Amino acid sequence: MATVATCGGDAVGVGSAVATASKSNVTSFQRRGPRVSGTNDSGPRLVSITGTRPSVRNGQLLVSTGLPALDQLLGGGLAVGTVLLIEEDKYNIYSSLLFKYFLAEGIVNGHTLLVASANEDPANILQELPAPLLDNCKKEFDEDVYNHKTPESNIKMKIAWRYQLLPKMEQIRPVSSSRFGHYYDASKRIPQELIEASKWHGFFLPEKISPTLKVEPCSLTHGYIKLLQFIQNIIYEEGFDGSNPQKKQKNILRIGIQNLGSPLWGDDICCTENGDSGHNLTKFLYVLRGLLRTSLSACIITMPTHLIQNKAFIAHVTNLSDTVVGLESFIGSERETNPLYKDYHGLIHIRQIPRLNNLVCDESDVKDLGFKLKRKLFTIERLHLPPDLSDTVSRSSKQDLAESAKRLGPGCGMMAGGKKHLDF
Repeated sequence: MATVATCGGDAVGVGSAVATASKSNVTSFQRRGPRVSGTNDSGPRLVSITGTRPSVRNGQLLVSTGLPALDQLLGGGLAVGTVLLIEEDKYNIYSSLLFKYFLAEGIVNGHTLLVASANEDPANILQELPAPLLDNCKKEFDEDVYNHKTPESNIKMKIAWRYQLLPKMEQIRPVSSSRFGHYYDASKRIPQELIEASKWHGFFLPEKISPTLKVEPCSLTHGYIKLLQFIQNIIYEEGFDGSNPQKKQKNILRIGIQNLGSPLWGDDICCTENGDSGHNLTKFLYVLRGLLRTSLSACIITMPTHLIQNKAFIAHVTNLSDTVVGLESFIGSERETNPLYKDYHGLIHIRQIPRLNNLVCDESDVKDLGFKLKRKLFTIERLHLPPDLSDTVSRSSKQDLAESAKRLGPGCGMMAGGKKHLDF
């Protein structure tokens, strides 16, 4: 099966030089730019699609995930023709929010949506999408991002004077002049006018499967077969694969699949450790990637990987996905009450970045990332834990450190004579 993703635009020879002779016999060289649609010139045209941009690394057409900070971590955005897999947190709070950001970005840009779910009506999911921030809300956005301080944030680091001159760890986000990707207010819902003006298709599994239907033995569950047929029909009938010549303006199909692999889809990978039970999901992902590779579409999937009994099966799912992002929430864990993580709500792990038109996979230069849901915004930041070196802690633990150093004995950081401890 072909693994080359389509870019959705016509190739243009931008670097060619055209020599023209003027009346004064002076030769001038002009750079040929992209043709604008609607002109009488019969040259090649560069078809632009709203809400997309080419990657500066490999020329792949990109769409925004709805979270500019995540776009930056993924190399500029989500490549068209690829699958983004989000490993859900245990209570499916923050992964569901990323899922809604992706759909809201499609509505703002006028993209066609395809929402599939087994436990929630797609119409209800669209009603809960966050509201986009307008241009005149930039001041409010900056105040929420940069002026959100805790009472302890004004306390200076008590280490050495030279550390106070180091730059602070800023939030990961592109410059405000970039119009690729939008910011959203998580405390408000998207206006009903935008939903009514958008084009979307819903796949609600209980409505697609009849309880009295007799399912013939097959390698895929009936829910997966129905979903693949539904996606294939939308791609072919609306011309996202380029087969419809009557389609004048190209568009992007955004596919969102919620809680894939859960028992609600008829899959038992979360209930048994049998290795043969995972073939339904792996074959579904294999066929889905084949449909995406030859169409102007991008897909996001949320999956409860923490419920999968056979952990070796997660590696197969990762290999069949292009981009994999994991969310680890602090809710219900020891880190929730740990004062070192008080400024964060969880960790985000970039498991895999797609290898597109390259021999090697891109790797993010930032490994430790934390996220937090503020009053209005979901932000991703470099995980920067403050040192616990206050006067109270150092004084109270001074004698305890000395006693522990004596118990450790020589060779464990003990100073000469055993009467001193390692102190910073």
